[in-house]
Amino acid sequence: MGRTREFDEEAVLKGAMQVFRKHGYQGASIRDLEEATGLKGGSIYHAFGDKAGLFDAAFRHYNRTVLEGRIERFAPPGSGLKGLRELFLSLLHEPDNGSLGCLITNMAVEFGGEVKTHPRVEAALGLLRSTFRSRLGESSIVARDADEAKADRTAVRLLALYQGLLVLIRGGEDKARLRQAIEDEFNQLEILL
Repeated sequence: MGRTREFDEEAVLKGAMQVFRKHGYQGASIRDLEEATGLKGGSIYHAFGDKAGLFDAAFRHYNRTVLEGRIERFAPPGSGLKGLRELFLSLLHEPDNGSLGCLITNMAVEFGGEVKTHPRVEAALGLLRSTFRSRLGESSIVARDADEAKADRTAVRLLALYQGLLVLIRGGEDKARLRQAIEDEFNQLEILL
């Protein structure tokens, strides 16, 4: 029988998640992970297999708690375009002032150029795209029935805007200007839909 874990897995994954957000996968050292999680290297390897296993668990935790939590809070099913607007505006109010950036965006950039993207990045971007598409469908009979291709293109454009906003926030862009860009996009969508 294996040993039971003697640590708070939620706290360990949150600490690891912050390290990977700050340093990226390649830049995160075992020492950084030890400090952030309170676990020694051997315990990390025992519990997660290796650094890649801890990264995968931390990324899964991020997608579940941060991404899915944000969608559930600001753009739940039935919220339509209004929910999407709130979701985008929520990006401007990160607890850490956006200084660590989005793990999905950071890893998409770090792992970019590989033959196949990281499955967690792919899943997260797919969730965003399908959420955007679904909420657009709630907002317009045209988006649902008559012009599927247009709705799909709009969802991809929103995904590009969403990810671009996260990069610009991390780069220190003026949030008032970003807010105006969000408002302009959604005001235009309200006219079209």
